[in-house]
Amino acid sequence: METAHETPIDTLVYLDSDTRIALGNRLARLEGHVRSIRGMVLEQRCADEILLQVAAVKAAINAFAAVLVEHELRDCMNTCMTGSEDERLERVTRALAALLKRS
Repeated sequence: METAHETPIDTLVYLDSDTRIALGNRLARLEGHVRSIRGMVLEQRCADEILLQVAAVKAAINAFAAVLVEHELRDCMNTCMTGSEDERLERVTRALAALLKRS
């Protein structure tokens, strides 16, 4: 049985092109922000400045996750997850629990 992780990316259709691009752009901005925090650490900037930037990154990651939850999770569950409805719901529940636990 093929799992979602073995499914080629180009066969998954739950993310439309605009959403995929928007999420990719959001992640690129996050990546740049994290690199700038690294620079702040290497420059020995004050901890309060660094922590403010860390808080901004956390908020941006939460916003990214919110977009996935709000717009894409149901489509993903019905398109690329394998297993029975109960098994897929369990996967979604575990993913959301992990997200909320670490927020």
